[in-house]
Amino acid sequence: MSTKLDYNEEVLSQAQTRRATIEFINIVNDLWYDKSIELVLFRNPLVDKRASEVLNLIAYAKEFVSKPISIQDALDIAKAIQQLDLPSSKLDIGKLAYECYLGSKNSGDKVAFVQQKLKNAIVAKDIRPKDVVLYGFGRIGRLLARELMVKMGKGSQLRLRAIVTRGEINYTVLEKRASLLSIDSVHGDFLGTVEIDAENNALIINGTTIHMISANNPEDINYTKYGINDALVIDNTGAFRDKEALSRHLKGEGVAKVLITAPAKGVANIVHGVNHKQHNPDSVDIFSAASCTTNAITPILKVLEDNYGIKKGHLETIHAYTNDQNLVDNMHSKYRRGRAAALNMVITETGAGAAVAKAIPALEGKLTSNAIRVPVPNGSLAILSLQLRTKVTKVRVNSLIKKYALEGDLVEQIKYSMDNELVSSDIVGITAPSIFDSKATIADEETIVIYVWYDNEYGYSHQVIRLAKHIAKVRRYTYY
Repeated sequence: MSTKLDYNEEVLSQAQTRRATIEFINIVNDLWYDKSIELVLFRNPLVDKRASEVLNLIAYAKEFVSKPISIQDALDIAKAIQQLDLPSSKLDIGKLAYECYLGSKNSGDKVAFVQQKLKNAIVAKDIRPKDVVLYGFGRIGRLLARELMVKMGKGSQLRLRAIVTRGEINYTVLEKRASLLSIDSVHGDFLGTVEIDAENNALIINGTTIHMISANNPEDINYTKYGINDALVIDNTGAFRDKEALSRHLKGEGVAKVLITAPAKGVANIVHGVNHKQHNPDSVDIFSAASCTTNAITPILKVLEDNYGIKKGHLETIHAYTNDQNLVDNMHSKYRRGRAAALNMVITETGAGAAVAKAIPALEGKLTSNAIRVPVPNGSLAILSLQLRTKVTKVRVNSLIKKYALEGDLVEQIKYSMDNELVSSDIVGITAPSIFDSKATIADEETIVIYVWYDNEYGYSHQVIRLAKHIAKVRRYTYY
């Protein structure tokens, strides 16, 4: 029987825990900035995190794997990684700590344990950095810029070089662009610095020059004038939505590949983690990252289709309002979207149900879909009502999804939530595109109802970056 600590002992124990957490944070940041080795905890970012944030993630990890993982366990593994000569990589310290616990009889020597687990890292191939141009600077564009600059490290992967917008570029415009990047009403302050270089029409982000280019036509831009070559253009304007229009980017000097952050006709629509390996960047020049909703539901649907089979189903997405809607009642090309976005729930269409079939052909014609825009600025919910080909229970479905969230090809895409109090504001800032609400699952033999939350801005932006790394062939060695 355990003996309860008295108050003074509790205070001392908490101080020791905090001290270990600070030491862990220092190692995490040293590994990232010195060696380009990024540590994550069950896919949750750890770079530039506060002690309280790290301890909350440790608590989640402990509950997620039902094992007593502690900050000391994570610290010991981090120290072991620090002693090894590893290439640029992304390592899940939560998975390593979990595996160390499972093999506790043979894992007393943490350095030997980590060395054995990461033995394939030493044969990881070298990667060449890729120049990136953001074509457009709206909600997704600014989040991509933030993430690309925060995760720049030594610049060995994706390197943001320029941002293209329409209209004149002057000091006032640069000042407004810088302000919108620095401060965000939903996602908070940018964890970096943004300065203005009016003489050279540029923003200096974290000490790095990012050219601001004005253009109405993508084919008119000569990126080589800015020292940009063989670039990946990420189009987040929504202005070009088919292969012919997007091909105009390839006519610009210095462009090699194009990625659009929306569904596109005649272009490979890709959900990273599900079908990205089916499209070789050596033979494909234009890619689509599909929609935020498609990225949210496709990983879960793939798990269910592969294991149980899906007869048919319906998707209803409860989606945050977007800039496409009106702030007050006014004319709009779409029915209902003209009504005040912050005052109404608005029924509208979504093509996500049909778009899933582009990633999972077996679901062609099996899903209907609709959307309701609701008065929240960010954070959405997809409700999947499905008929399966076999009988299941809530426990069985949840256990299956949890397994895929822990290991396999979809660990970056699926976050497994065990929170009884989960609401839309809680999921803002989560990097996974699919947040599976295990507490909300309903199962009645072959019929199930699944609830999948998603940050339609931040989670989707990370899917875009994952796909961009695949296209640019700058994916580091990963251990998940």
